[in-house]
Amino acid sequence: MRRARRRAAPCGPRPLILSEPSSLFLPVESSVIVPSEPSAGRRTEPLGRTAARGAAVTMTGQLARIVLQFGSVVVLARLIAPAEFGLFTMVMAVVGVSEIVRDFGLSNAAIQARELSTAQRDQLFWVNTALGTALAALAVASAPLVALVFGRPELAPLVVGVAATFALNGAQTQHRANLNRELRFTALTVIDVAAPLVGIVVAIVVALAGGGAWALVAQTVAVAAAGLVLVVPVGGWLPGRPRRGVPLGGFYRFGWNLVATQLINYVAKNADNIVIGIRLGPAQLGLYSRAFQLLMNPLQQVRAPFSRVAIPVLSRLQDDRARFDDYLVRAQIVMGYTIVPALAFVGGASVPLVTVLLGAAWLESAPVLTFFAIAGAFSTLAYVAYWAFVTQGLTGPLLRFTLVTAALKIVCVLAGLPWGIVGVAAGYAVEPLLSWPLAIWWLSRSAPTPVARLTAGAGRLGAIAVAAGAAAWGATIALADASAWLQIPAAALSTAVVYLVAAIVPVVRRDLSELVTVVRLVFLSGRGRGRGMATERTSLGREPGHDQEPGHDQEHGAR
Repeated sequence: MRRARRRAAPCGPRPLILSEPSSLFLPVESSVIVPSEPSAGRRTEPLGRTAARGAAVTMTGQLARIVLQFGSVVVLARLIAPAEFGLFTMVMAVVGVSEIVRDFGLSNAAIQARELSTAQRDQLFWVNTALGTALAALAVASAPLVALVFGRPELAPLVVGVAATFALNGAQTQHRANLNRELRFTALTVIDVAAPLVGIVVAIVVALAGGGAWALVAQTVAVAAAGLVLVVPVGGWLPGRPRRGVPLGGFYRFGWNLVATQLINYVAKNADNIVIGIRLGPAQLGLYSRAFQLLMNPLQQVRAPFSRVAIPVLSRLQDDRARFDDYLVRAQIVMGYTIVPALAFVGGASVPLVTVLLGAAWLESAPVLTFFAIAGAFSTLAYVAYWAFVTQGLTGPLLRFTLVTAALKIVCVLAGLPWGIVGVAAGYAVEPLLSWPLAIWWLSRSAPTPVARLTAGAGRLGAIAVAAGAAAWGATIALADASAWLQIPAAALSTAVVYLVAAIVPVVRRDLSELVTVVRLVFLSGRGRGRGMATERTSLGREPGHDQEPGHDQEHGAR
């Protein structure tokens, strides 16, 4: 089976020289060959240190993006009415599917390929650009139909407004994939912060002028345009002319399975928006989507660095079973103890958080936020299964698994609809709760998988999170008559106390020791940046990143 997968991997006649991808989770003593300038030969440095440095850069950028996103959510919630947010969400729930088709899985195919020739890279650029342009034209043509589906004539011009995004993103797809393949973390981090910043400024200006939903349209187009303007000069290459006969069959096969998986996922993940928009109207959809924006989009920014490092690294480790399995287990532990505690806090303290961040007018979103926190915790734990599917070339099994979970998602959302947006959010949370163990089982049927270790780790993480969330909720109830500004720190303290008490258990202490090791690597990489500048100019002077999200959790369109 492994040989068959190796032959199926996209490859080309003129391979690019790539540096070994690095990871937080690999041993410090491992070494990586880092390509230097043509005249400088090669250098070696500890793989763990290289990985930690890249992760430190990426995490810094992600933190900046989270701050920007939170700021925009708080400000725009006070400038734009819930119904206007609902209109924009309706538009993106339908036409946002074009973002998946525009990529066609070819960015991940290029990143995952063992070899990629210059001709293949150029041809992939033209394929993605053509797809993006065609989809922009299709979006314009379909605008009246979108308005008809929702019974809202005002949606048609909004659809036309966002159409340019697909062409702009199509033109930058392979530029971003190339930066990711070359592990140029800093370059992509700068772009990923600068482009959203431009979009937020544009949105605020238009919103202050009374633009309503058009502020969100302008933000979407501005982010895409800024990203293209920045990524082309940073990437340092211009594609050649389209050529016939360039071998892309392996890329298309990989991309087809992946894009089919993502399309199914998209329909499932936006079923809630579509159903709420049609049945409950734009105001309720606005409340629902703001809760999603408040938590799930920042959560995606937090999780992106892990995927950014994991996918290229696991692609290189697929022939080393022991290290591959150790990576998966360690990655789950690190993600679980850095992300899930925050979600437990948010789930327990949703009422004061919504009051402070969005305002009293949005309090109906509080229970929705709680269920999104639960969904976020289980979808975070499921990341490792997605990484294993993709990096071992198991896109066929991944597609079949996604068909099952997509159907499950739609059933859960529809089951909750009679109870309004809270019921829909509850259904949204139930699906990942059921899908995580199913993902591990499905993966184990296709490739050797450390099922017992992954399950035990998830069990510990889940048990502590439930206790922590309950403690946070209890703190807000005990201080129900107090200000939200007092309830929030009380809930945070209660969450922290639960995790401190859990550290008494030896196995939890071992988990936390793994986390401390990773944090120390990141810290030391930051302190060693001056000493490593020569190496960074060769490896990170063109540095890694592209948050190609797990297909089962990729947030397109309204997400």
